[in-house]
Amino acid sequence: MDKNLLQELGASLQGQLVSDNLTKALYATDASVYRKTPLAVVFPQTIADIKNLIAFAGTHNVGLIPRTAGTSLAGQCVGEGIVVDVSKHFTQIIHLDEEKKQVTVQPGVIRDELNQYLAPYGLFFGPNTSTSNRCMIGGMVGNNSSGTTSIQYGVTRDKVVSLKTVLADGSEAEFKAISKTDHEFKRTMDSFESSIYKNIYNELSDKDIRDEILSEFPKPEIHRRNTGYAVDALLQNPVFGMGDADFNLCKLLCGSEGTLAFTTEITLQLDDLPPKLSAMVVTHYSTLEDCLSDVAPVMLHSLHTCEMMDKVILDCTKNNREQLKNRFFVEGDPAALLMLEIKADTETDLERQLKALQATIAKSGLSYANPVLKGDDINKAIELRKAGLGLLGNMVGDRKAVACIEDTAVAVEDLKNFIAEFTEIMKGYGQDAVYYAHAGAGELHLRPILNLKQSADVGMFRGITTDVAKLTKKYRGSFSGEHGDGIVRAEFIPLMIGEANYELLKRIKKYFDPQNIFNPGKIVDAYPMDESMRYEIDRREPEIKTMLDFSDSEGILKAAEKCNGSGDCRKTEHMNGAMCPSYHATRNEKDTTRGRANALREFLTVSDQKNRFDQKELKEVFDLCLSCKACASECPSNVDVAILKSEFLYQYQEANGYPLRSKLFAYNTKLNRLGSKVAGLTNAVYGSEFLSGWLKKSAGVAAQRSLPKVSSFNFDMYLQSFKKEYSTSKRKLVLYIDEFTHYLDIELGKDAIELLTRLGYEVELFYGESGRTYISKGFLRQAKKLALTHIPKLKAFADQGHPVIGLEPSAILTFRDEYKRFSKDSVTTNAIAVNSFLLEEFLSQEIQKGELTAEHFTKEAKIIKIHNHCHQKALSNQKVTFDVLNLPENYMVSIITSGCCGMAGSFGYEKEHYDISMQVGELKLFPAVRKAAEDTIISANGTSCRHQIYDGTKRKALHPVTILKEALA
Repeated sequence: MDKNLLQELGASLQGQLVSDNLTKALYATDASVYRKTPLAVVFPQTIADIKNLIAFAGTHNVGLIPRTAGTSLAGQCVGEGIVVDVSKHFTQIIHLDEEKKQVTVQPGVIRDELNQYLAPYGLFFGPNTSTSNRCMIGGMVGNNSSGTTSIQYGVTRDKVVSLKTVLADGSEAEFKAISKTDHEFKRTMDSFESSIYKNIYNELSDKDIRDEILSEFPKPEIHRRNTGYAVDALLQNPVFGMGDADFNLCKLLCGSEGTLAFTTEITLQLDDLPPKLSAMVVTHYSTLEDCLSDVAPVMLHSLHTCEMMDKVILDCTKNNREQLKNRFFVEGDPAALLMLEIKADTETDLERQLKALQATIAKSGLSYANPVLKGDDINKAIELRKAGLGLLGNMVGDRKAVACIEDTAVAVEDLKNFIAEFTEIMKGYGQDAVYYAHAGAGELHLRPILNLKQSADVGMFRGITTDVAKLTKKYRGSFSGEHGDGIVRAEFIPLMIGEANYELLKRIKKYFDPQNIFNPGKIVDAYPMDESMRYEIDRREPEIKTMLDFSDSEGILKAAEKCNGSGDCRKTEHMNGAMCPSYHATRNEKDTTRGRANALREFLTVSDQKNRFDQKELKEVFDLCLSCKACASECPSNVDVAILKSEFLYQYQEANGYPLRSKLFAYNTKLNRLGSKVAGLTNAVYGSEFLSGWLKKSAGVAAQRSLPKVSSFNFDMYLQSFKKEYSTSKRKLVLYIDEFTHYLDIELGKDAIELLTRLGYEVELFYGESGRTYISKGFLRQAKKLALTHIPKLKAFADQGHPVIGLEPSAILTFRDEYKRFSKDSVTTNAIAVNSFLLEEFLSQEIQKGELTAEHFTKEAKIIKIHNHCHQKALSNQKVTFDVLNLPENYMVSIITSGCCGMAGSFGYEKEHYDISMQVGELKLFPAVRKAAEDTIISANGTSCRHQIYDGTKRKALHPVTILKEALA
C-alpha cells in the first residue's frame, strides 16, 4: 500500500499509527505458530478513530485485525491488514451496577485487574483463562473464553449482557437481550443494524436450516464450544419458539473473533465471590487411562476445579525456577493427576463435601496418592497448572508441543473413549502426545510434538489435525472448545458442522461485513492452516557465533525462539512479579520479554548483514531493558532477555564501536579505584554542584542524579582487629568484597565483617571484580577475562567446603549465573554456583541448622520493610531475607510487593532513561516507602536500590547486614 495513504490515515487519528519494521515484526505473531506481517499497527484512542479505520478499510479493501494482549493460540490476532491494538487506550472500567451485579468495561481491561476492582463489592467475573493476569475482556469475548471455573460459572458467552459496537458501515449499535416484540420492531427499521436482524431472522425461520443446525452442531451439553458462529445458541428463544430467554445477538458475536463487528464496550453479568473456604484433592495415577476413568464419577460432586496434568507437563516444571517450588504436592512420578477443588462457606460443609469426594475416589481405587491441599497451597497448585502452556515452550530444540488439536471438547461421558481413540491416532504418527487441562469440562489440551521448520512435520501437522477433526466429529464434539478457530481450525469448520451450515455462516458474515474487512481469513473463507508459518520451512539455519555460551538452548537463536508468545510478560504492576518493568511504565509491546525475543528471532533470521546483530531495530528493542532478570524465572519458557541483551550489546558495539559513556560505566571500578586514592578530592568534585554538573553533562548522566562517594579502606586490618577480639568457633567462610563494597559501600563490608566474626564464624576475605558493569554494558571480552581469572580461586573455595558469601546480589549472583556462560567447564561452574551465597541465604541456612537463634540478637522492637534486589528475586528468593530479619524476636518484618526499583545499575543514571527509571520506581516502591512511618527501617540489599530509594524518596535504606549488625545483643 502507498505509504502516503497510511500517513493520511495516521494524521486523521487521535491515536497512533505505526508502520516501522520493528513494530510490524512484533505484531506479525501472537501465541500461535503463524506469522503474517501487517501493513501497520494502530492504537486507537476514541470511537471516532475506530470509525475512521473502518471507513479506510472499506475504501481501500484492507482488513482490520483486532488485538488485545495477543495471546491467541490459533492465529486470530495476525493478518496482513492493519492490526488494531486496543490494549493501550481502551482500558477503562466504565460503570458498576451493584444491584444488577453488572459491570461495563472497555475491551482492553485485564481480567484479573477487573476482579481486583470488583472484590471489595463481593463480586467477580467467573471465566478465568490460564492467561488471566494479562488477557483482556475484549479478547475473552472474541474467543468465548472459559478457563478452570467453567464447570461452576459458565463461559464468557454466558456472561455477556450487552456489547456496544461499530458496524461495517461505521454506524454504532448496541446488541443486548430483546423480547420477541422488540425483535419484530427491530426488523421494521431502516438501518444497517436492522438489516442484520432481518437477514438472520429470515435464515433461522427456515425449519430445514434449524434442523440442520440442531443435527450437525456439537452436542448441546458441551458448554465449551466455539466452532464457527454460535447460531445454535441463537435458536434458544421465543423468536424461534425454542426457549424462554430473550433474543440476544451477543450470543453470536461472542466467539466470533472480531469478524462481525468492532466491539468498544462490554457489559458483563457478575457472580458473587466464591465461598472462602476450599480444599483440593490431588489424585495421582500410574496410567492416563486410570486418570480419565475417574473424571465422570468425581464430576458428580459440585467441583469448582477439575483439572488434569500429565507427566510431560509435570516434568517441564522440574526445570522452571519459578514453578519448582509449586511442585511440593507431587508424590512419586505420576503419569497424570487430577486437581479436584471444592468450596464451602463453613468448615462443617467443607468437611462434608471433602469426605464425600474422598469416598468416591476410594471407591474407584485407581489413584495411588490423594493429598489434600488447603489455603495458599491450592493457589500454588493452580499456578503450576496455569503455567503448563508456557512451560511447553521450554523444550530445548526445534521440536515443540504444537497447538492445533489442543482445543477439542467432548461430552464428559465420551472423554475416556475419545482419548483412547485419539491415542491410537497419535501412535500412528509416532507421537507421544501431551495431555493437560480441563478434564471436568470434557476438554483436554492435546498437543503433538513437532518441528514445524521441517516440511515432513508440517505435513504431519495437517494430517494429525485432519484426523482428530474427524474423530471429534464422530463424537459430535467441538473442535474449538475455548481457544477459537483462528487460522489453525477454521479450515475444518465445514467438516465439523456440515457444508450447509458452513454456507449459512458465510451468509451471516456477509450480512455483518459485506466487504470482508473485519479480521478476514478467520472462521469463513479461512487461510490455509499449514501456510504463513512462523518459521521458513526447510530453511538453512543461520550460523550465529556468540561470545557467551548458549549451548543450553542450542544457540542464541533458539534461545529467542523458546518464546511461544504466551505473553506472561504483559502482566502489569498490579499483578505479582517483576517481569518487564519498562513495559509497566510504557505499555509498549517492544518493552516486553516477548517483544524482545520476537525481535531478536526476526532480525537474526532475516538479516543480510555480515554481523546479524547490527540492526537498529534490535538496538531500539533492547534499549529499555533494565536487565532485571525477572524473565529468567517468571517467563515459563525461561527466556533470559538480560543475557540476550548483553550478547547483543557486545555484537552491536563490535560493529559500531563502544560509546564513551558505556566505557565509563563499564570501567567504573577502575575509575573508582583511582578516585579512592584521592577520595577527598574526588568526593569534593562529586559534591560540587558546578563540577559534578559538568561531569554529568559530559558523560550523558542525568542532572538529577547524585553521584556516589568513593572510599578507600583496609578491610584486612579491620578483620584482624575483630579476630583478636572474638573467638571463631563456627565454620570457615569466605566473604566476597565485591567492587561495589570495596570502593562505594565500605561501611557495608565493615558491618559484614563485624556481624560474621561476632557470630563466631572464621572469615576469610576474597577481593574481586565480578564483571557486572562489563556484562551490563556488553563488554564481554573484559567480563570473560575476569571470570576466567576468578574461576580457579572460587573452585578452590568450593573444593575446601568454604562457602563464598556476597553482599551485593548483582555481584555474587554473577558466579551463579553468567559465569556458566563464560566457561564450558560446567562441572566447575556448577560447583562454584552451588557454593556462592547471598549473605541472607547463608544465614537462613544457619538458622535452619540451629546455628543462629534469637538469643544472638536484641529484644528491642522495630518495624522493617524489605525491598529486595531483582537478581535475588530471579535467581534466589525473597524469603531468606524475610527469615533472617525476623530472627530478632521483636522485629516486625514485611516485604514490599515491589518490582524493580528502576535504577538497574547504570540504566537510571543515563539521562535519556531517567524519566522511565523514576516512573518504574513510582509504580510501587516509592509510594510504599513514603507511606512507611519515619521510624520504620527500609531494607534494601542492592546498592542501586538504596541509591534509587534515596533519590526518589530521600529515605535512607539499609542493607540487611547493617540491620543485623545493629541488632546484635
